[in-house]
Amino acid sequence: MKKIFAFFFILFICFSFTKKIHPYHVGSVEINYNSKSKTFEITGRFFLDDLENGLGKKYGKAYHFNDIKYKAQINEALRNYSSEYFKLKADNRFLKINYIGFEEDSESVNVYLETEVVSNPKKVEAAVSFLYNLLDDQINLVHIIINGNRKSEKLTYPNRYLFQQF
Repeated sequence: MKKIFAFFFILFICFSFTKKIHPYHVGSVEINYNSKSKTFEITGRFFLDDLENGLGKKYGKAYHFNDIKYKAQINEALRNYSSEYFKLKADNRFLKINYIGFEEDSESVNVYLETEVVSNPKKVEAAVSFLYNLLDDQINLVHIIINGNRKSEKLTYPNRYLFQQF
């Protein structure tokens, strides 16, 4: 009986920890220039629990992506959060960034943004610090794509700045 209890206790502990934490804190941000609309289309992808916790820490209240009644609050929080933790310049000019929305997956969240119109950018600078307010081991993989030319960089806390020439 003790062995069965011990087995289920260990199983419970393992399940609890694997469900609540994961060993890596990685997000990705793809900054893709659409030559037809002349805008950058940005997709950030983050672990759902990290983003819930990051928003909660920033704004002092709970957010639950899997609960429809929080959708309006989440949209407002993500709009504000993105404007603070993501900046983009093209050819030495800051771009206005519009929050489009979010989409959740089982374990991750995609955040969608789009810039104002910009013609044929040659130099792109970004400040990306998503989840730096929560985690001091956060890694953000940033991909910038212009006319099929893809350049990627890894930003590890506290580094948040990058630039690429095209």
